[in-house]
Amino acid sequence: MPRILIVDDEKMIRNVVKEYAEFEGFETAEAADGMEAVEICRKEDFDIIVMDIMMPRLDGYSAIKEIRKTKQIPVIMLSARGEEYDKLFGFEIGVDDYVVKPFSPKELLARIKAVLKRSSAAEQQMEIIRFEGLEINVTGREVTVDGKTASLTPKEYDLLFYLVKNKGIALSREKLLEEVWGYDFYGDDRTVDTHIKMLRNSLGEYRKFIKTLRGMGYKFETT
Repeated sequence: MPRILIVDDEKMIRNVVKEYAEFEGFETAEAADGMEAVEICRKEDFDIIVMDIMMPRLDGYSAIKEIRKTKQIPVIMLSARGEEYDKLFGFEIGVDDYVVKPFSPKELLARIKAVLKRSSAAEQQMEIIRFEGLEINVTGREVTVDGKTASLTPKEYDLLFYLVKNKGIALSREKLLEEVWGYDFYGDDRTVDTHIKMLRNSLGEYRKFIKTLRGMGYKFETT
């Protein structure tokens, strides 16, 4: 049974969405503001979130950013504001769909089903690379260490992915700067060393896979 979290400071809207969702076979949970939604998502898992934008304590956009730090849950945003800028901003932070109030509950449920269908298809196509308890979700750009999501910066992820893609190959610091940071990056070898250190800290015991090649650079090796 798919689980849906309904987040809106208007109880009437939560009730309407809940009624239609449960009629369609969803299991539902509710939150009255963004802060409550974040707390619930820390404790529970959901298949999709329907999130209002303008709410007290924490707005919908901020709540989604916080939730996405640890969980990649599809999101449909609800808003009385239909300006193009709002929609573009929502899509930029990873919102899957955008419904403007007042809305048809039937249309909302149809959009929920469509997002879940796309999400399910994407999950089936995900490329997962595993080395013992280290998992790298190439499509979702996620890394887990013994089942727990590692908090990597975008550049740490890029560095790890490049090392893994070139598994077993010795890579100089200059090569890593060129490929991961770009040819026009203004920096030196210490940039690579600093990010390798942060990456190793994020990987815990699996830091062992990143070998230091004295006087040259690094290599990802699992044997």
